[in-house]
Amino acid sequence: MPKTALLDMKGEKIKDTKLDDNVWGITPNDQAIYEHVKLFMANTRQGSHNTKNRSEVSGGGRKPWRQKGTGNARQGSTRAPHWVGGGVVFGPTSERNYSKKMNRKQRRLALKSALSYRAKENDVIVLKEFAVESNKTKDLLKTLEGLKVSGKILIVTTELTDNLILASRNVKSINLVLANELNTYDALNCDKMLITEEAVKYIEEVLK
Repeated sequence: MPKTALLDMKGEKIKDTKLDDNVWGITPNDQAIYEHVKLFMANTRQGSHNTKNRSEVSGGGRKPWRQKGTGNARQGSTRAPHWVGGGVVFGPTSERNYSKKMNRKQRRLALKSALSYRAKENDVIVLKEFAVESNKTKDLLKTLEGLKVSGKILIVTTELTDNLILASRNVKSINLVLANELNTYDALNCDKMLITEEAVKYIEEVLK
């Protein structure tokens, strides 16, 4: 069972805490991670792209010339796809659905695999709690400096306070999530994971 230090907000060690092997110490399944990240990215697509076909584009009400006798090829509308300004054939529409599905067992395996990678690389920092006294960004950055973390930071907690939300929202390198919203993509897309003791207990209870 992997061990890690339980720290306070000043970065001082309180005690050693154990992480559940069934969540933080499994053999990672790369295929499950790939499928879950692919699902996450697909489900975040807006799908708002749209093109107009020949029935939606404006104009083209009358036949450009008579059927016979002009020497030109017969044409029924100036909004046919081969005309400039005509409709688009088989173009993307907003009706397309990019969402994917994945079994719950596979989703949990993917998340446990991502957390195991983080634990093996010593990128998980467990805190007794994560609370800031003010809503100022500079105070939050000072706290992170005291914890000696930099780069992309993922903060996982069981409760989001107004001060924490306001202090972190202007920093692009900080991602703040609740323990029940943690996913494989967020776990992988960070350099360090700061997680509270309560969040660890919640995640282990759900995943093991």
